[in-house]
Amino acid sequence: MIRREILKEVLLDNRNEVVKHQVIPRSFQFEEFGNYVFVGIRRAGKSFLLYQRIQELLHNGHTWNEMLYVNFEDERLIGMTAADLNLILEVHAEMSTDRPMLFLDEIQNIDGWDKFVRRLADNKYRAYVTGSNAKMLSQDVATTLGGRYITVHVYPYDFKEFLYANGVEVTENSLFATESRAEIKRIFNDYFRSGGFPEGASLAAKRDYLTSVYQKIYLGDIAARHSIENTFALRILFRKLAESIKQPVSFTRITNIVASTGVKISKNTVINYMEYAKDACLLIPIQNIADKLVERETNPKYYFADNGILNLLLLDADTSLLENLVAVTLLRRYGTDDAVFFYNRNVEVDFYLPDTGVAIQVCYTMNLSDETFQREVQALVKLNKVFECRQLLIITYDDEERIELEKCAIEVIPVWKWLLGK
Repeated sequence: MIRREILKEVLLDNRNEVVKHQVIPRSFQFEEFGNYVFVGIRRAGKSFLLYQRIQELLHNGHTWNEMLYVNFEDERLIGMTAADLNLILEVHAEMSTDRPMLFLDEIQNIDGWDKFVRRLADNKYRAYVTGSNAKMLSQDVATTLGGRYITVHVYPYDFKEFLYANGVEVTENSLFATESRAEIKRIFNDYFRSGGFPEGASLAAKRDYLTSVYQKIYLGDIAARHSIENTFALRILFRKLAESIKQPVSFTRITNIVASTGVKISKNTVINYMEYAKDACLLIPIQNIADKLVERETNPKYYFADNGILNLLLLDADTSLLENLVAVTLLRRYGTDDAVFFYNRNVEVDFYLPDTGVAIQVCYTMNLSDETFQREVQALVKLNKVFECRQLLIITYDDEERIELEKCAIEVIPVWKWLLGK
């Protein structure tokens, strides 16, 4: 049982932590009376969203008498159980007679947390919950919460947010003016290789920061949480998955690739490790829409939640970084459930969005006479005959063109410009 005086101390200290943070607002609109569960990779900015909401409420005339914020990663709360959670309300009641809005940060460490937050909603409390485990988005949790919460997958900064964090606000004119356009492209080069973790956006030593985040994820969120002793095998697995970006990966194939390095590892162990990585929101699978439903789970492509981490694991990374960035952006915009696929049956297309009828190829540079580029064009043409797509895109690093064909047109667009579109 957590002692009341310790919990009171934590609540008061956490208030100071929230107020002193200078928050760069993210492009997220809160529903006035919504309850939220925010889930995403560690350091994606979930806590900052809570800070943002609290500071908005304080600015609009609310006071701390009406709110409480708990960071469950505070070491003073180690050993806290679901049975202790109601004590949060009791301690707040000792400090204020007002009914609080609850901000519960990284609550996934408490087994049974979902029953508590369901009771909050049932009793008409407003609650905002964060966690770094994708199981918080699972069917079991969704059933427990029963539609009482809006679930949101939080990713690191998108490119617009990254620009804003670096003091650049994008206007329609800034895409055309020489000086501002050059500044946007310079910052994009940084974003492309260092990713969008909010705390690292304005740091000079980004690689050191990314290394510390990655180590915390694979040693803490994955190895320590699941009692993995062979962290070397885990590290090799992630490196080989990074090298396999752009290719479908079956469990058998990746097991053989890892084993070829001399690491002793079984297929079942690989399956477990990859599930843990998905739970930690480090890896995100995209399935082949041409496969039968049963086969889709077994041979997806895997992408990393942020380019900065992927870049740590690769030497010659540019083409992989480009496809990874496009994948994560599509997942951010359209969600992960049956919204974003790749197509691979006789012809391979990097991404297909069935709801919008958009097909996308990723090609680092454009050279109309290049055999690889022509293969990308022909793949889109063939897919268009299968699905009658509404839009065909080729996303490049910095090339732009419009290719007019007999029965369709293909837009070639630089990735930085595509990221700034809607």
